[in-house]
Amino acid sequence: MSDAAPWIARQLSSLLAQRGHAWLLQGPSGLGQYAVGLGMVSAWLCDAPTAAGACGQCASCHAIGVRTHADLCVLMPEVQMMALGWPLSEKAQADIDDKKRKPSREIRVEAMRDAVEFAQRTSARGRGKAVLVYPAEQMNHVTANALLKTLEEPPGDVRFVLASEAAHQLLPTIRSRCLGHTMLWPADSDMLAWLEKQGVAAAAAPAFLRAAGGRPDDALALAQSGRSPQAWSAVPQAVARGDATALADWSPAQAVDVLQKLCHDLLATRVGAAPRYFAAADLPRPPSIGALTRWSRALVKTARTADHPFNAGLMLEALVAQARNALHSKPAAAHPVPTAPTSHP
Repeated sequence: MSDAAPWIARQLSSLLAQRGHAWLLQGPSGLGQYAVGLGMVSAWLCDAPTAAGACGQCASCHAIGVRTHADLCVLMPEVQMMALGWPLSEKAQADIDDKKRKPSREIRVEAMRDAVEFAQRTSARGRGKAVLVYPAEQMNHVTANALLKTLEEPPGDVRFVLASEAAHQLLPTIRSRCLGHTMLWPADSDMLAWLEKQGVAAAAAPAFLRAAGGRPDDALALAQSGRSPQAWSAVPQAVARGDATALADWSPAQAVDVLQKLCHDLLATRVGAAPRYFAAADLPRPPSIGALTRWSRALVKTARTADHPFNAGLMLEALVAQARNALHSKPAAAHPVPTAPTSHP
């Protein structure tokens, strides 16, 4: 992984020097769990691995690069597999092509059962087998239980990497059967240098990193989306005015995420802490903690169905109207406390 970010390369090298049949990579999103997990399974299957990872040149590395390695099983929600170029099973692909169902947003139990069967088979290339699960928290209880027995009694030549962005959501029995690695949070200077190396303008890199909450992968994705730092900094005041055009090029799910970040920063400033995602000068005056808390709860509820809006445009307008109402809410009037009548002799 010669082109990997330096903090990814350091962690990969450290993990490859250790033994273990099952690893759990954990930490917030945007810290490179997928990159490290793919690096680990690639090195395990590589014909000529080095201390730094897979060689990148052998037949095994080529097969992983074109997503056809016979000894690698990748388990992801179907939407992510399609986005990252991993093939679905023939049946799953046929069902989606025939519009019998939409791509799954969680790891399906059928895919996990196929993975368990894969683990029992003999290695095709003689270097063992590997299973990569990402993001592991997208296993429901049925799917996780299907994996559990294989983790408890693994076949001799199969190894697992579970990469998670919310490891607390995993079954305790799953966590207890894996060696854990908490992803390192790189230094700001390393992240900014890496973003610039990826083509992000030096002047814009700090703003994108702030908008991503200090997560380098998320900052790069934001920079590559075509949005500008100026557009990001304009969001809080636009939302306070009720101007929905500030979020017009965001999907409903993305808009909810932006508004959750704004709500977080307003709550932080309300209690005297520093904002995380927006510059303090860009934020409107925060309303009461009660108003912000109610808004936060409403956003959490909306996030559960934001990927399936009936009408995306109407939903964005409703989200901005809800935000404006929260930001301009007035404290509830205090009711006078009744006093006991005085008695006269």
